[in-house]
Amino acid sequence: MLTTIQKKLRHMWRLYGTMNNVVVVVALVIAASWAWGSVTVMQRNFALQREGDEQRRQLQLNELQVATLKYQQNYYKSDEYKDLAARMYLGLANPGEKVLILPPNSAAAKDDARSDTQKVSRPVEGSSVSNLDQWLNFLAGNNSASYLQN
Repeated sequence: MLTTIQKKLRHMWRLYGTMNNVVVVVALVIAASWAWGSVTVMQRNFALQREGDEQRRQLQLNELQVATLKYQQNYYKSDEYKDLAARMYLGLANPGEKVLILPPNSAAAKDDARSDTQKVSRPVEGSSVSNLDQWLNFLAGNNSASYLQN
């Protein structure tokens, strides 16, 4: 069996083993290796380019954050912020101003406020007045007196 394979290989070498065919095969191997190397280099360059772009975006983001922090720092150093902070946290006021401190709303006051909003937003039920008349009353202000009395 080994001899038959060797005979077939010798026959193939005699038939196709010419110098032109050897040169063509070597050229194809060189071209394929060059193409493979080019593809791998292009993939590497693409990956490096993407990484560089990501780093540039991160740099721009960091620069924007630094600029924002500088603006905040300048704002916190400003007299306007100091004045607002003194008013808000310390309860201070400018000369001539009076501070009015109100107690927190009770549950009854909150319920009363809710019922007032429900009265205003409640639609008129079972009215025989047409939609046009309701709009005209609304635009003329005729309904405001009934809401003010409640």
